[in-house]
Amino acid sequence: MVLDQPMKLFFMYLSKNKAMNNAAKQWGLKFGASQVVAGQNIESAIKKVKELNAKGLACTLDHLGEFVESKEEALEATDYCIKTLEAIAACGVKCNLSLKMTQLGLDISDEFCLENMRCIVQTAKDYNNFVRIDMEDYAHCQQTLDILAKLRLEFDNVGTVIQAYLFRAEQDIVDLQGVSLRLVKGAYKESAEVAYQEKKQVDENYLNIIKKHLQSGSYTAIATHDHQIIDEVKKFTKENNIPKSQVEFQMLYGFRTNLQLELVKEGYTTRVYVPFGQDWFGYFMRRMAERPQNVSFALRGLISK
Repeated sequence: MVLDQPMKLFFMYLSKNKAMNNAAKQWGLKFGASQVVAGQNIESAIKKVKELNAKGLACTLDHLGEFVESKEEALEATDYCIKTLEAIAACGVKCNLSLKMTQLGLDISDEFCLENMRCIVQTAKDYNNFVRIDMEDYAHCQQTLDILAKLRLEFDNVGTVIQAYLFRAEQDIVDLQGVSLRLVKGAYKESAEVAYQEKKQVDENYLNIIKKHLQSGSYTAIATHDHQIIDEVKKFTKENNIPKSQVEFQMLYGFRTNLQLELVKEGYTTRVYVPFGQDWFGYFMRRMAERPQNVSFALRGLISK
């Protein structure tokens, strides 16, 4: 079953609607969002991380944020990332940090954002932790990789995400050999000038970049709920004697929990992407746009109110 294009575009439109996003901050977690967002503050998120760790699952926390337009907001977000890293260290949980640089001032100034990133990555290094820079839309792709390159001159505890639906993904994999990467299919709406439009093409390129990064000896996090992709990766690593220690599977909080636990039993590091915060609306709408099954979360949430 495929979510029809008008419905998908509708959810993507809502995800970028600033008025709806602002209103959602006053609603609390509504429409089933609590099933995929782990609360609105650090304390509630850490509680969920502890529960997941107890099941053998590693985590990465992401403090959600949209529409940052001022330096004050970006500095607040930077401080919150640092506090999140401090909370992770204080509780001793198995958890990294994920972040979006538009929340940290990327649209204000590259240098301003870079300084904020330095503070965050240095804090993570002090606590022997790792920071994953989420990849956003195509317009921010090169900016993200440029800042990553500058950070990598100083730090080895930072990596990013490569999206398989972009034509440039294969070359980016070559350029980023040796860097810990999360590989995804891609969740934004991009034009045919820069991205594959057909699912079959995206899936083929996804497997292509996964195999290339693994063959280079680089640590590879495969972020997907697609069991066929997962099975193909497991088969490929066995055939090419790639150790499980080089592979990590990642999935979103609230999705395919049974598959996550199966992978843990098989000896694979399995990490759950755990989003939290008051700015949950944009994230939730993007999840609705991705797959028709996700809409059931919203419907159940409405019915239960």
